[in-house]
Amino acid sequence: MDVVSFFIYSFVSIFIIVSPIGVVVTFISLTSSMTQEEKNSIATRATLLSCAICIFFAVTGHGILNVFGISVDSLRVAGGILLFKVAFDMLLSKVSGESVTEEEIHESLSRDDVWIFPIALPLMTGPATITTVVVLSGTSPLISYKLVVLLAILLTFGICFVTLYYSRRLYKLIGYTGAHVITRLLGLFLAALAVDFVTHGVWNIYSNLAGIT
Repeated sequence: MDVVSFFIYSFVSIFIIVSPIGVVVTFISLTSSMTQEEKNSIATRATLLSCAICIFFAVTGHGILNVFGISVDSLRVAGGILLFKVAFDMLLSKVSGESVTEEEIHESLSRDDVWIFPIALPLMTGPATITTVVVLSGTSPLISYKLVVLLAILLTFGICFVTLYYSRRLYKLIGYTGAHVITRLLGLFLAALAVDFVTHGVWNIYSNLAGIT
């Protein structure tokens, strides 16, 4: 895969998993009683924190795997299974159980740090997102491909920030039904990505064990 194709693949993968439109619905419910200035402040801080976490794991993730003796392909299979669970929840148009529960969202309404939990962690940067950036950054040893992953992360969270910043206008434009339709479509693509992760991971593991080049 050339650099341009890998960038498109990385960006689409990260964007679908972060799912800015899906985050908007929860973001609006958590900030409904806040002023526009407070809402924008939360959007900014949540996006910066999520982006920083993704960049951290994209840079250090492969080293962490080496410390624990875990191969990228093993993580790819495990991540694919996790992504399929998230995709299934998206197809049902509900908050994924791997990120945050409805009870936790309700309890967070009374807290001042909603930009950390549940918006930044784990809605925008949950286990599935972290797994994906680690797998993508570990796909090739070439520095150019790793830089492409970082660029895809920055672009995704740049779009995410704009989406949250104009969340109320966007929600008025697409409505409740539109948001859930988009979430379901993204869930379908995420399910396909999960299958791709698992099949590639299983094949690479089998190839290594069988000595296939």
